[in-house]
Amino acid sequence: MADRLMDELYARECRPLTRLAVLLVFDSQAAEEVVTDAFVAIYRGWRRPRDSEEARPCLRRAVVSKSRAVQRQRTAACGNAQLERSPVVTVLCGLPQRQREAIVLRYYAGLSEAEVAAAMEVRKGLVKSYLARGMSSLRPVLEQQTAEE
Repeated sequence: MADRLMDELYARECRPLTRLAVLLVFDSQAAEEVVTDAFVAIYRGWRRPRDSEEARPCLRRAVVSKSRAVQRQRTAACGNAQLERSPVVTVLCGLPQRQREAIVLRYYAGLSEAEVAAAMEVRKGLVKSYLARGMSSLRPVLEQQTAEE
């Protein structure tokens, strides 16, 4: 039964988690490895069959944690980006890691502040602080893009 639940969870969550990881590590191959490692970690810890919804926050936390590990191993993470470098991505890439994580989880993945806090394993107040600081850096670029459109 656990295998069936993991198969369903993988089918539903693999792509969104990979997109999330790409924005955290700026490398599609590394992002796929991060997500695979997250699923393996969750599967190994799967003691009894549970509802797949129960595993989603655990997977997000694992992806964020494993993305941090990838970033720590790199000396120039953003120099290896395989994404098209829009001005927003350039600024996002230059943000401190925690601010970037908070923005990606909140605005890209659409998580609530409480869910972001759980994924980042920090208090909700810190998430608000990371979001405010990160958005103050992104705001000029976003306003310029809006004006150009």
